Amino acid sequence: MTSSASLRGLYSDPSSAWSFVQSLPAAATNSTPAQSPSAPAYQWSSRPSHNSIFDLSPELADPSDGIDPINLLKTLAASAILQYSSSAIAMPWEVGKLLLQVQWVPRDAGEHDTSELPDDDEDDALSESSNDNDSYFADPNATPPAGFPPLRQTDDQGYIVRRSVMEASTRPEYIIPVGSANGVWGMMRRVGRFRGEGWLALWKGLLTSCITEVLTSTFQPMIRGLLQALLLPTNVVFNHPPMFLPVLSHLIMGFIFSPLDLVRTRLIAQSFSSRHCTYTGPIDALSRILREEGGLKGIYLHPHLLIPTLIDSALPPIVSFVLPGLLASYIGANISEDANPIAWGFAELAGSCLGLLITLPFETVRRRLQVQARGTAKPIKGCVELRPAPYNGVVDAFWHILTEERSDLPISTPNRKRRMSKGKERAGVGEERPVQDDEEQGWMRSTGIGQLYRGLGMRLGASVIMFALALFSGGDEADGGWAEL
Repeated sequence: MTSSASLRGLYSDPSSAWSFVQSLPAAATNSTPAQSPSAPAYQWSSRPSHNSIFDLSPELADPSDGIDPINLLKTLAASAILQYSSSAIAMPWEVGKLLLQVQWVPRDAGEHDTSELPDDDEDDALSESSNDNDSYFADPNATPPAGFPPLRQTDDQGYIVRRSVMEASTRPEYIIPVGSANGVWGMMRRVGRFRGEGWLALWKGLLTSCITEVLTSTFQPMIRGLLQALLLPTNVVFNHPPMFLPVLSHLIMGFIFSPLDLVRTRLIAQSFSSRHCTYTGPIDALSRILREEGGLKGIYLHPHLLIPTLIDSALPPIVSFVLPGLLASYIGANISEDANPIAWGFAELAGSCLGLLITLPFETVRRRLQVQARGTAKPIKGCVELRPAPYNGVVDAFWHILTEERSDLPISTPNRKRRMSKGKERAGVGEERPVQDDEEQGWMRSTGIGQLYRGLGMRLGASVIMFALALFSGGDEADGGWAEL
């Protein structure tokens, strides 16, 4: 081959992703002729492979070309879609848990009221006395004679005053019957089948939850890095960050985005019916809360909101940082995250489960205080029973939940002991049904401690699932423990 020979046979299309012929250097082509390989050799071309359908990896582009705005917009859109989808999957369980947390279950719920319906003897007395007394001309303010049921108390507008949360006749149509669900899954089914809610109500507050999660996951590492640059010396290398850095960063983020959490709680707790809903959306909720409940000062610095926010934001990272190390020290003296990853994973699982026993009551109290209206705002119409009297703070909420509520859900209405008339008694129709004794209902009947741990089973199950996924996937991420916080 001469030097003037054509090089068309050695040309390869750069747009092709595969090269089936090994290309030789130019010096080799001038000295020796090209030999065909015995077997086709598959090689990746120098052009980078095409990204996925969402183009989630903009770092694959050539850094010398700068930032590709189209690729960046695709990445942001894909990230928003994935975040929204993940929030939508978990939202029904979050709605069921929050409704159980804010639901007020008084201790007298389920007790039978003898004045609600007359017995058989009273019915006979009414029929016998109706022939003798002219009730049409009777004084309505006079005391009813013996045998008549007592008059129900009415308010200023003439409506019958509600005496018990178990009264179906006086319960508003938008309130789910109290005590009808004993867990998150039960509340989800109850919400979906309730006439005033429906299955779409399981996604109330989805947009607000998604925005809060995106902002928190985006700005929390930035706040943590800024605090590390300002508060830590630059010439010191830490194997693990000091505890005050993640705690302080979560505390700052929880305080900044506390209005969004307040709006989310109100949107989930309110009725889904358009006739009874208090807020039409997150923007309307935020504007009305600012206008009626003291503006920015009231939404940030009110004691009923500020104190629970600080506790609920700082306590989970403290528990997650301290408990695994304490449990690992009891298991073995030399257990560490690098040397014993499986043992350390079990310690983290046990720490997260024990931490829920500490953090969940404060979260429940925070939800109870968030649904309370302040200032000139009217109370929201919740889809579950809300306490008619407001709480006076964190301690007061703890005290009243423990002393005035019951924990044995679902509530089973005790059988009523009905008295038979003389004619039915002689005929032998019907039998007396004994009233259920309070001692048979257990100690949960007389305490509200179970109300502080609504959703505990779901959170424990989620912790076990996350531990199993991390165990089988290998868990090679260096900072995976703090990512959960």
